[in-house]
Amino acid sequence: MKAPKEINTYCPRCKVYTAHSVTLYKKGKERKMAQGTRRYNRKKKGYGSSRKPVQKRTAKTTKKLSLKLKCKKCGYMNQRKGIRLKKLEIG
Repeated sequence: MKAPKEINTYCPRCKVYTAHSVTLYKKGKERKMAQGTRRYNRKKKGYGSSRKPVQKRTAKTTKKLSLKLKCKKCGYMNQRKGIRLKKLEIG
């Protein structure tokens, strides 16, 4: 799918329709000392089997990709709901 570099859409902060720059949302780096990570490592530790069964096959062929919208006027960041795509081309 092709997406434009700029979309004219509603900005909740400006409360009007403004131009937004479009980028692909990417997950940030995970924190090593977060509670969930520590809990997972503690449960995973030890002899033998892993904490959860290893998934043999995947049901889906695509991942959901979200668009990150940044208002050109005030710089407010907003996200558009993820849609299933094989490939996203911005520009």
